[in-house]
Amino acid sequence: MALAICTFSRIANITSCTWTKCEKTSYNILEILSVRRRNPTTQSSRKCAKFCSETTKSKKLHIKLKKEDIMTIPNVLSMGRIISTPFLGYLIVNCQYEYAVSLLVVAGITDALDGWIARNFPSQASVLGSALDPLADKLLVGTLVISLFLNGDLPAFLTYLILGRDTLLMAAGFVLRYKSLEPPITLARYFDLGKPSVQLAPTVISKVNTALQLGTLALTLSGGLWSPVKPYLPYAWYATAGTTIASALSYVFQKNTYKYMSKK
Repeated sequence: MALAICTFSRIANITSCTWTKCEKTSYNILEILSVRRRNPTTQSSRKCAKFCSETTKSKKLHIKLKKEDIMTIPNVLSMGRIISTPFLGYLIVNCQYEYAVSLLVVAGITDALDGWIARNFPSQASVLGSALDPLADKLLVGTLVISLFLNGDLPAFLTYLILGRDTLLMAAGFVLRYKSLEPPITLARYFDLGKPSVQLAPTVISKVNTALQLGTLALTLSGGLWSPVKPYLPYAWYATAGTTIASALSYVFQKNTYKYMSKK
């Protein structure tokens, strides 16, 4: 009887000891899992954090590389022409042709100068300049056309032709800018001049047309001062109308008049 009691007591002690060890082992496993959940310092978590950090750095570097310097001399000259354009229109409408001709000569000099600087000094060339320079020309031509037409110095057919072509080209430029951006497209990104996404390439006939337009408008403007010029104005008007139509068609049928840069 005593032997049976002793044997039963030993079995109970062994069972209790085994249960206690299992309970401690289970508790240790749960504690380790809990610590890992609270403090994700596992190898996979470290790799993920490192990957995210490198990706963020590469994106920031990509943005810095895409950001270009817009305060170049050609861009400043182009902005100067844009700012002076309303004053030129005011002078023409008020028949102050002497001052208007002087301001137009200055605008022509800055136009030639910014192009020369951009071609001969690569550090001064920019993608923004490829769009800003023709934009300044379009605004200058448009202001001259409207002002001279209001004064009765320019025929209606040439006025509508020049304004119609330039309006369509500017609208196409806005559409290309919109298409070149990845969503989400915000106003801040759309009008961020430091991040160009489309580079324009004017055709040869378009350059000839711009020069002829400015020459014809300058000749028309000078007709208000020197009457001997007036008999030759119709020839210049019809020649300008022809190049205006030809340049518009060149943008429609020729390739490589613009190119998308890397989307941002």
